[in-house]
Amino acid sequence: MSKLSIKKFLPALLALSSSQIWSNATASEIEVIEVYAQKRKQLDNEVSITVNQVKGDKLLNFGLKDSTELGLLIPNLKISQNAAEGTPPAVNIRGVGLIDYNTANTSPVAMYVDGMSVGSANNQLINLFDIEQVEVLKGPQGTLFGRNSTGGAILIRSKRPEAGTFGFITLGAGTDNMYKAAGAYNVEMSDNSAIRIVFNHNKYDYTSYNILADSPEAGMEQNDLRLSYLGQWEHLEWYLKLNYSHWNGIVQPVGNIGIYSDPISQTRCSISQVNAGNCVDAFGFNDGNNDYWAVSVNNDSPHHSINKGWTSEFTWDVNQDTQLVWLNGFNRLDREHAFNCDGSPAQLCEGQLGVKAEVLNNELRLQHSLGAHFLTFGVFALQERIFQKNDNDILRDLRGTPFGDNSAHFFYDNELKNNSFAVFSQFDWHLNKNWLATFGLRYADENLDYDSLSNINVVIDPTNLSGALLPFYHVKGEVKDNDLSGRLAINYTINQQHNLYYSLSNGYKSGGYNGGYLSSPEQAMLADYGPEELIANEFGGKFINDQKSLKVNWALFHYNYKNQQVFMNQPSLVEGAPPIQLLENVANSKIYGADLEILHSFNEALELSFGIGYIPHAQFEAFSDPLGNSLTNNRLPFTSEVNFNGVLSYRAVWDSKIDIQTNIGFDHQSDYYFDQNQSELASQPSYTLWSIKSQFNFEKYTVRFWAKNIFDKEYSHLKFDLTNFLGMLEDFKGEGRRVGLELTYRF
Repeated sequence: MSKLSIKKFLPALLALSSSQIWSNATASEIEVIEVYAQKRKQLDNEVSITVNQVKGDKLLNFGLKDSTELGLLIPNLKISQNAAEGTPPAVNIRGVGLIDYNTANTSPVAMYVDGMSVGSANNQLINLFDIEQVEVLKGPQGTLFGRNSTGGAILIRSKRPEAGTFGFITLGAGTDNMYKAAGAYNVEMSDNSAIRIVFNHNKYDYTSYNILADSPEAGMEQNDLRLSYLGQWEHLEWYLKLNYSHWNGIVQPVGNIGIYSDPISQTRCSISQVNAGNCVDAFGFNDGNNDYWAVSVNNDSPHHSINKGWTSEFTWDVNQDTQLVWLNGFNRLDREHAFNCDGSPAQLCEGQLGVKAEVLNNELRLQHSLGAHFLTFGVFALQERIFQKNDNDILRDLRGTPFGDNSAHFFYDNELKNNSFAVFSQFDWHLNKNWLATFGLRYADENLDYDSLSNINVVIDPTNLSGALLPFYHVKGEVKDNDLSGRLAINYTINQQHNLYYSLSNGYKSGGYNGGYLSSPEQAMLADYGPEELIANEFGGKFINDQKSLKVNWALFHYNYKNQQVFMNQPSLVEGAPPIQLLENVANSKIYGADLEILHSFNEALELSFGIGYIPHAQFEAFSDPLGNSLTNNRLPFTSEVNFNGVLSYRAVWDSKIDIQTNIGFDHQSDYYFDQNQSELASQPSYTLWSIKSQFNFEKYTVRFWAKNIFDKEYSHLKFDLTNFLGMLEDFKGEGRRVGLELTYRF
């Protein structure tokens, strides 16, 4: 009998679960948590690493739109929109991350969607709709996930087709011209197969608004479509997913934080004056508005992207103890993203990030049960091609003036081809009923070929300010890496409620070529960088009480970071020239801290989840940048010392028909720096974001109210330091208060 046909007697229950309104666990008990952290379904206490899981209904309840908002629910995870929505996000776990908008680079935190590596950081901006669950694996995942998982991995699992024919449709609206539509339709085709079609539509303006006359209103329209099929037979299972998304809009405008009280004499403001918005940039500009969310910028900056691909997972139950899994997937992203980096009405710094990225995944995995023991063995191959078409127009308005010597329009055409191959194995050995030992090893071989071509437009004839296009540089080369990574873990079960574990693991991130925006042929010759490695020690525990009403997970960790890759934003030696932007191996750093996650069900109505992330030490060891500036003991960028978040949930049910649920949540980040220089200007003071969600369920209908950043807290995703170039910081503002109302109908 097939797995789907076994479920035939449960269509009503399955329909209820698809509505995404509440866990089907006993109301007074905490839901059993199952994870795929070791590429198979297990209870989370069987896994000797820190795993934070977020169910799809929780994502829905809080109105989380995409992967950059996951940090609101998970301690020691910070994900920023970086250089505005539509650019590669900056993902940081426990201080390990990369802040770089270059579309050719790869994050040290791996991301997998339905088992497939997304490849470069371009593809880590994922809309979260019709999701089964998200798992955040903290610490190096160098054995099973391997490639570029120095800091950890994020696993996103879509809802799969299941037994029964049912669906839902949701319509919503919110502040700042926000409109939403989403729906899913699940059809059981036979006892053995089902399909599921899902759509998602978002349209909105940004909470930052432009006061410059005739400048277009900035906003985005996003459309996503997913079609999936699941067939289950006696010994075979096939999951196939096709996905398509189309984004179109105007990029979120940036703010301009000036640093001068008098730009002519270059008299600088105090830090407090700068933060109060009372200063001007090197050209005397200030937007003149006291509203934090207001900007004044010629922001005719369109964004357009198309993403499409497939995922195929074929599983063969060879026998009762052995399973063979073949994963195959392809994804293509075409994106054009214009930007304005001077944050003013002038034409001083404008350009475009253009990219076409293709990723092909293949993984063949053998999973074999040896009684109480378990063996995983596999091979992995990834091919990725990235074509960049970028440009950056510098100081256009100064052409033909005595100050226009540094005016130039740079054009970049880069092609990068990456081939990655790995062999991996992990063995779980039950020494006895209390002790479990895990051994893992992975060998990886990577080869990157790059071809970087740049032309430059400069004024040669003062009577022709349109300039002349000249060759700038042409660099070809390759970067080769091979690496062994592994893991040793011990898990001790004290009793059915409590276990302790210790894990020693290492992870690596491959080298590459950072050719996105370079300002000299010498930089282009030196733009390749080497691999980095992280060695992690982690000691933790997982506890649940007898009543299954209290769950506590904790971990202590210590990282040794070797040859760490850090994005270096440093002033040019040429006065008035754009900053030098390099990705450098900056020797070593050390990180240590703790995670704590508590889930407590007080009674059938009230539940609390609370998480704390604490990183007292995350600093570079002895290192100086290429200009001789010492970075020794500087704190790693994007790393708060303290981060804690929580959700208080209340549920009331009347007559088994009316169900009211309310969740109040918060996320607090202590202050952190945006780059390696530890500048007070390029930093974010501590802040707390509050959110609320309340929903009313009656039979087939759900009305949901939600609000994010209730108190309209002012904060930034990134402050990019251009003080030595334009006398300002480019301010990528966060999201202000947003309130929405949705109606869902289930059928």
